[in-house]
Amino acid sequence: MKLLLDFLPILIFFGVYKTTGDLITATAVLIPVTIVQVAVVYWLTKKVEKMALVTLALVVVLGGLTVLLNDGWFIMWKPTVVNWLFAAAFFGSHFIGNRPIIERLLSHAISLTHSHWLKLSFAWIAFFIASGILNLIVAYQFSEDVWVNFKLFGLLGLTFVFLIIQGVWISRHGSEVTPNAEEKTDA
Repeated sequence: MKLLLDFLPILIFFGVYKTTGDLITATAVLIPVTIVQVAVVYWLTKKVEKMALVTLALVVVLGGLTVLLNDGWFIMWKPTVVNWLFAAAFFGSHFIGNRPIIERLLSHAISLTHSHWLKLSFAWIAFFIASGILNLIVAYQFSEDVWVNFKLFGLLGLTFVFLIIQGVWISRHGSEVTPNAEEKTDA
């Protein structure tokens, strides 16, 4: 359910764009849909992830500028800004605390050495930077229609391929975390 909610704004944006052929209209619809999406996630889970709030803020600000100034470039920059913020957060986590953010997120399920967590973190940083650059290349070198298709299918496809590669790499270098004896209970 949450996965569907996470993708709902982009799917509606894509649908409106394909129906109208107008990036400004699609962006005008994206803004309230994203607000509703975050509100529903909060209503269902009583929490909202920080990056969901950052994404919402960027949709409101860059989407608002897109609509107010009738200029699609602002919304076209959003995927790049989001990816680069992720890269900055992942990189910054190397200097805050004693573990990179990817380890903090996944160490409950996967066991890796510290050097492997660092390699995984830097792979994500590189992926986020490359995704942001690729978004700008497509936005500036191709038509608006190609960019809209890339935003949904290209970035999502690249992320899926990266996750598969990451999964294979983790399966070779990591192991599943087993629960402590104290956490096991007799049924």
